[in-house]
Amino acid sequence: MKKIVLFLMLAGILQAQEIHKVVYDLTTANIKTFEQRLLKGIVYTHTYYENNSKKLDAVVIIHGGAYKFFLKDVKKSEFKNEQEVINAQTSLKNSLEELSDTYNIEFLMCNVGAVKHKLKRDNIYSFVKMTPSAVIGLINFQNKGYAYVPIN
Repeated sequence: MKKIVLFLMLAGILQAQEIHKVVYDLTTANIKTFEQRLLKGIVYTHTYYENNSKKLDAVVIIHGGAYKFFLKDVKKSEFKNEQEVINAQTSLKNSLEELSDTYNIEFLMCNVGAVKHKLKRDNIYSFVKMTPSAVIGLINFQNKGYAYVPIN
């Protein structure tokens, strides 16, 4: 009986991993900043916590100049002259899908800005959800205890 109780206690301790929560306020229009601070930064941060037996729960709120990184076809938007983004589109898509699928990163786009920029839902990656506004999304997650990290 003691062994069973000890086993159950140990199992409970292992499952009670500490969870670190972060909401990224993504506004950058700069592709280098986007790649370094978001794409590489989240993987590094996730790996750090995983290697220390902890979990990372990350959410990205998309607005400002960052919309263009989440479009299926940049040429069908006001960002059609952003050649550097167009050239990197396949690579960016693969990295973003990996963050969504492998690392369970949640992406939320500001609906107010999407409407303002005339972005069509069918031209936004399917793993991106909408939030009524960036401010509402940021408030909601910060009120749930998520640390705020700007990427501008």
